[in-house]
Amino acid sequence: MSQKTFFITGANSGFGLAIASAAIRIGHTVVGAVRSETSRAALADVLPAVRPVLCDVTEFDIIPDVVRQAENEHGPIDVLINNAGYGHEGVLEESPIEEMRRQFDVNVFGAVAVAKAFLPRFRERRRGFIVNVTSMGMPGIAYYCGSKFALQGISEVMRSEMAPFGVRVTAVCPGSFRTDWAGRSMVRTERSITDYDALFDPIREARQVKSGKQLGDPDKLAAAVLGLVESSDPPPQLLLGSDALKLVSDRIERLQQEIEVWKSVTVSTDG
Repeated sequence: MSQKTFFITGANSGFGLAIASAAIRIGHTVVGAVRSETSRAALADVLPAVRPVLCDVTEFDIIPDVVRQAENEHGPIDVLINNAGYGHEGVLEESPIEEMRRQFDVNVFGAVAVAKAFLPRFRERRRGFIVNVTSMGMPGIAYYCGSKFALQGISEVMRSEMAPFGVRVTAVCPGSFRTDWAGRSMVRTERSITDYDALFDPIREARQVKSGKQLGDPDKLAAAVLGLVESSDPPPQLLLGSDALKLVSDRIERLQQEIEVWKSVTVSTDG
Protein backbone atom coordinates (compact mmCIF):
# COMPACT_ATOMS: atom_id res chain seq x y z
CA MET A 1 0.00 0.00 0.00
CA SER A 2 1.54 3.31 -1.09
CA GLN A 3 2.01 5.94 1.61
CA LYS A 4 -0.54 8.74 1.39
CA THR A 5 -1.53 11.89 3.21
CA PHE A 6 -5.15 11.98 4.41
CA PHE A 7 -7.28 14.95 5.40
CA ILE A 8 -10.11 13.65 7.61
CA THR A 9 -12.91 15.88 8.89
CA GLY A 10 -14.53 14.93 12.17
CA ALA A 11 -11.38 12.98 13.01
CA ASN A 12 -11.91 12.97 16.77
CA SER A 13 -14.75 10.43 16.92
CA GLY A 14 -16.74 7.76 15.09
CA PHE A 15 -15.70 6.79 11.58
CA GLY A 16 -13.22 9.66 11.39
CA LEU A 17 -11.27 8.45 14.40
CA ALA A 18 -11.40 4.83 13.24
CA ILE A 19 -10.08 5.71 9.77
CA ALA A 20 -7.42 8.04 11.16
CA SER A 21 -6.20 5.35 13.59
CA ALA A 22 -6.08 2.66 10.91
CA ALA A 23 -4.29 4.93 8.44
CA ILE A 24 -1.63 5.94 10.95
CA ARG A 25 -1.04 2.31 11.96
CA ILE A 26 0.01 1.40 8.43
CA GLY A 27 2.22 4.41 7.88
CA HIS A 28 -0.01 7.04 6.28
CA THR A 29 0.11 10.70 7.33
CA VAL A 30 -3.17 12.00 8.74
CA VAL A 31 -4.26 15.60 9.06
CA GLY A 32 -7.21 15.40 11.44
CA ALA A 33 -9.71 18.25 11.23
CA VAL A 34 -11.79 19.04 14.34
CA ARG A 35 -14.03 21.97 15.22
CA SER A 36 -12.81 22.99 18.70
CA GLU A 37 -9.64 23.37 20.74
CA THR A 38 -10.99 20.80 23.20
CA SER A 39 -11.43 18.26 20.42
CA ARG A 40 -7.99 19.06 19.03
CA ALA A 41 -6.34 18.41 22.39
CA ALA A 42 -8.34 15.20 22.90
CA LEU A 43 -7.42 13.91 19.44
CA ALA A 44 -3.73 14.64 20.01
CA ASP A 45 -3.86 12.66 23.27
CA VAL A 46 -5.55 9.65 21.64
CA LEU A 47 -3.49 9.74 18.42
CA PRO A 48 -0.16 11.50 19.02
CA ALA A 49 0.91 10.88 15.42
CA VAL A 50 -2.07 12.75 13.95
CA ARG A 51 -1.62 16.32 12.70
CA PRO A 52 -4.67 18.05 14.23
CA VAL A 53 -6.10 21.23 12.68
CA LEU A 54 -9.04 23.43 13.63
CA CYS A 55 -11.74 23.37 10.96
CA ASP A 56 -15.38 24.06 11.71
CA VAL A 57 -16.96 22.98 8.41
CA THR A 58 -19.73 25.56 8.79
CA GLU A 59 -17.20 28.41 8.63
CA PHE A 60 -17.20 28.19 4.86
CA ASP A 61 -15.04 31.24 4.13
CA ILE A 62 -12.01 30.08 6.13
CA ILE A 63 -11.90 26.48 4.84
CA PRO A 64 -9.68 27.28 1.82
CA ASP A 65 -7.16 28.87 4.19
CA VAL A 66 -7.22 25.82 6.46
CA VAL A 67 -6.57 23.54 3.49
CA ARG A 68 -3.82 25.81 2.15
CA GLN A 69 -2.06 25.83 5.51
CA ALA A 70 -2.44 22.07 5.89
CA GLU A 71 -0.75 21.46 2.53
CA ASN A 72 1.96 24.03 3.26
CA GLU A 73 2.80 22.28 6.53
CA HIS A 74 2.25 18.63 5.63
CA GLY A 75 2.60 18.42 1.87
CA PRO A 76 0.02 17.61 -0.82
CA ILE A 77 -3.11 15.84 0.41
CA ASP A 78 -3.87 12.63 -1.47
CA VAL A 79 -7.18 11.63 0.13
CA LEU A 80 -10.05 13.68 1.56
CA ILE A 81 -12.36 11.81 3.92
CA ASN A 82 -15.45 14.01 4.22
CA ASN A 83 -16.75 12.54 7.46
CA ALA A 84 -17.81 15.48 9.67
CA GLY A 85 -21.51 15.44 10.41
CA TYR A 86 -24.15 14.57 12.95
CA GLY A 87 -27.56 12.94 13.14
CA HIS A 88 -30.90 14.62 13.67
CA GLU A 89 -33.88 12.57 14.82
CA GLY A 90 -37.43 13.83 14.72
CA VAL A 91 -40.78 13.48 13.00
CA LEU A 92 -40.80 15.81 10.00
CA GLU A 93 -43.95 17.69 11.05
CA GLU A 94 -42.59 18.25 14.55
CA SER A 95 -39.06 19.31 13.60
CA PRO A 96 -38.33 23.06 13.22
CA ILE A 97 -36.93 24.29 9.93
CA GLU A 98 -34.02 25.82 11.89
CA GLU A 99 -32.92 22.31 12.83
CA MET A 100 -33.02 21.29 9.17
CA ARG A 101 -30.93 24.32 8.20
CA ARG A 102 -28.28 23.44 10.77
CA GLN A 103 -28.28 19.81 9.61
CA PHE A 104 -27.70 20.84 5.99
CA ASP A 105 -25.08 23.44 6.95
CA VAL A 106 -22.93 20.72 8.50
CA ASN A 107 -23.74 17.60 6.47
CA VAL A 108 -24.13 19.15 3.00
CA PHE A 109 -22.74 22.67 2.72
CA GLY A 110 -19.83 21.91 5.04
CA ALA A 111 -18.87 18.78 3.13
CA VAL A 112 -19.17 20.57 -0.20
CA ALA A 113 -17.13 23.53 1.06
CA VAL A 114 -14.30 21.22 2.13
CA ALA A 115 -14.42 19.33 -1.16
CA LYS A 116 -14.38 22.58 -3.15
CA ALA A 117 -11.24 23.67 -1.30
CA PHE A 118 -9.51 20.52 -2.56
CA LEU A 119 -10.95 20.28 -6.09
CA PRO A 120 -8.61 22.80 -7.77
CA ARG A 121 -5.60 21.25 -6.04
CA PHE A 122 -6.56 17.72 -7.05
CA ARG A 123 -7.45 18.84 -10.59
CA GLU A 124 -4.16 20.63 -11.10
CA ARG A 125 -2.18 17.64 -9.78
CA ARG A 126 -4.35 15.26 -11.86
CA ARG A 127 -4.83 12.96 -8.89
CA GLY A 128 -6.69 12.72 -5.61
CA PHE A 129 -9.47 10.76 -3.95
CA ILE A 130 -12.59 12.12 -2.23
CA VAL A 131 -14.63 9.87 0.03
CA ASN A 132 -17.96 11.39 1.04
CA VAL A 133 -19.64 9.60 3.94
CA THR A 134 -23.39 9.35 3.35
CA SER A 135 -25.99 7.02 4.91
CA MET A 136 -29.18 4.97 4.64
CA GLY A 137 -32.76 6.25 4.90
CA MET A 138 -35.40 5.29 7.48
CA PRO A 139 -38.40 6.86 9.29
CA GLY A 140 -37.83 9.55 11.90
CA ILE A 141 -34.63 11.03 10.50
CA ALA A 142 -35.92 12.97 7.50
CA TYR A 143 -33.54 15.92 7.86
CA TYR A 144 -30.54 13.62 8.24
CA CYS A 145 -31.57 11.41 5.32
CA GLY A 146 -32.27 14.46 3.18
CA SER A 147 -28.82 15.85 3.89
CA LYS A 148 -27.10 12.56 3.09
CA PHE A 149 -29.17 11.98 -0.08
CA ALA A 150 -28.18 15.49 -1.20
CA LEU A 151 -24.51 14.75 -0.57
CA GLN A 152 -24.81 11.47 -2.45
CA GLY A 153 -26.32 13.20 -5.49
CA ILE A 154 -23.60 15.85 -5.40
CA SER A 155 -20.98 13.09 -5.13
CA GLU A 156 -22.21 11.46 -8.34
CA VAL A 157 -21.93 14.73 -10.26
CA MET A 158 -18.57 15.53 -8.66
CA ARG A 159 -17.31 12.11 -9.73
CA SER A 160 -18.31 12.73 -13.35
CA GLU A 161 -16.83 16.22 -13.45
CA MET A 162 -13.51 15.20 -11.87
CA ALA A 163 -12.97 11.90 -13.71
CA PRO A 164 -11.22 13.51 -16.73
CA PHE A 165 -8.59 14.86 -14.34
CA GLY A 166 -7.77 11.57 -12.64
CA VAL A 167 -9.64 12.48 -9.45
CA ARG A 168 -11.80 9.74 -7.97
CA VAL A 169 -14.93 10.23 -5.87
CA THR A 170 -16.87 7.60 -3.94
CA ALA A 171 -19.83 7.92 -1.60
CA VAL A 172 -19.47 5.49 1.29
CA CYS A 173 -22.90 4.45 2.58
CA PRO A 174 -22.73 2.78 6.01
CA GLY A 175 -25.52 0.94 7.73
CA SER A 176 -25.67 0.84 11.54
CA PHE A 177 -22.28 0.92 13.25
CA ARG A 178 -21.11 1.13 16.85
CA THR A 179 -20.37 4.87 16.96
CA ASP A 180 -21.80 7.80 18.93
CA TRP A 181 -24.08 8.73 16.01
CA ALA A 182 -27.27 7.58 17.77
CA GLY A 183 -25.96 8.56 21.20
CA ARG A 184 -24.33 11.80 22.30
CA SER A 185 -23.84 12.99 18.69
CA MET A 186 -27.53 12.98 17.81
CA VAL A 187 -29.85 15.97 18.12
CA ARG A 188 -33.41 14.92 19.00
CA THR A 189 -36.49 17.07 18.48
CA GLU A 190 -38.95 17.00 21.37
CA ARG A 191 -42.20 15.13 20.74
CA SER A 192 -45.35 17.25 20.46
CA ILE A 193 -48.00 15.50 18.30
CA THR A 194 -49.67 12.43 19.79
CA ASP A 195 -50.83 11.13 16.40
CA TYR A 196 -47.25 10.02 15.77
CA ASP A 197 -46.80 8.18 19.08
CA ALA A 198 -47.59 4.70 17.76
CA LEU A 199 -45.33 5.12 14.73
CA PHE A 200 -42.36 6.97 16.12
CA ASP A 201 -41.99 6.29 19.86
CA PRO A 202 -41.00 2.62 19.33
CA ILE A 203 -38.49 3.69 16.66
CA ARG A 204 -36.88 6.27 18.95
CA GLU A 205 -36.76 3.86 21.88
CA ALA A 206 -35.29 1.03 19.79
CA ARG A 207 -32.64 3.35 18.36
CA GLN A 208 -31.55 4.46 21.83
CA VAL A 209 -31.50 0.91 23.19
CA LYS A 210 -29.47 -0.30 20.22
CA SER A 211 -26.94 2.53 20.39
CA GLY A 212 -23.48 1.11 20.96
CA LYS A 213 -24.63 -2.43 20.17
CA GLN A 214 -25.03 -2.17 16.40
CA LEU A 215 -23.74 -4.92 14.15
CA GLY A 216 -21.21 -2.76 12.31
CA ASP A 217 -17.60 -2.58 13.52
CA PRO A 218 -16.00 0.87 12.87
CA ASP A 219 -12.52 -0.68 12.65
CA LYS A 220 -13.68 -2.98 9.86
CA LEU A 221 -15.22 0.00 8.08
CA ALA A 222 -11.88 1.79 8.37
CA ALA A 223 -10.10 -1.18 6.81
CA ALA A 224 -12.63 -1.22 3.96
CA VAL A 225 -12.15 2.50 3.31
CA LEU A 226 -8.35 2.14 3.24
CA GLY A 227 -8.77 -0.67 0.73
CA LEU A 228 -11.13 1.50 -1.30
CA VAL A 229 -8.65 4.35 -1.70
CA GLU A 230 -6.08 1.89 -3.08
CA SER A 231 -8.49 0.67 -5.75
CA SER A 232 -7.77 1.56 -9.37
CA ASP A 233 -11.48 1.31 -10.19
CA PRO A 234 -13.49 2.46 -7.16
CA PRO A 235 -17.30 2.39 -7.33
CA PRO A 236 -19.48 5.52 -7.28
CA GLN A 237 -21.12 4.13 -4.13
CA LEU A 238 -19.87 1.60 -1.62
CA LEU A 239 -22.37 0.05 0.77
CA LEU A 240 -20.90 -1.03 4.10
CA GLY A 241 -22.82 -3.36 6.38
CA SER A 242 -25.24 -6.22 5.75
CA ASP A 243 -28.14 -4.02 6.87
CA ALA A 244 -27.18 -1.41 4.27
CA LEU A 245 -27.08 -4.12 1.62
CA LYS A 246 -30.55 -5.39 2.57
CA LEU A 247 -32.10 -1.93 2.77
CA VAL A 248 -30.80 -0.86 -0.64
CA SER A 249 -31.56 -4.22 -2.29
CA ASP A 250 -35.15 -4.06 -1.00
CA ARG A 251 -35.47 -0.48 -2.25
CA ILE A 252 -34.24 -1.47 -5.71
CA GLU A 253 -36.74 -4.32 -5.85
CA ARG A 254 -39.61 -1.98 -4.89
CA LEU A 255 -38.46 0.57 -7.44
CA GLN A 256 -38.39 -2.04 -10.21
CA GLN A 257 -41.94 -3.10 -9.31
CA GLU A 258 -43.15 0.51 -9.31
CA ILE A 259 -41.54 1.15 -12.69
CA GLU A 260 -43.29 -1.87 -14.18
CA VAL A 261 -46.69 -0.97 -12.76
CA TRP A 262 -46.50 2.63 -13.98
CA LYS A 263 -44.62 2.01 -17.23
CA SER A 264 -47.56 2.84 -19.49
CA VAL A 265 -48.00 6.21 -17.78
CA THR A 266 -44.28 6.87 -17.90
CA VAL A 267 -44.02 6.44 -21.66
CA SER A 268 -47.38 8.12 -22.37
CA THR A 269 -45.82 11.59 -22.11
CA ASP A 270 -43.52 11.14 -25.14
CA GLY A 271 -44.37 12.76 -28.45
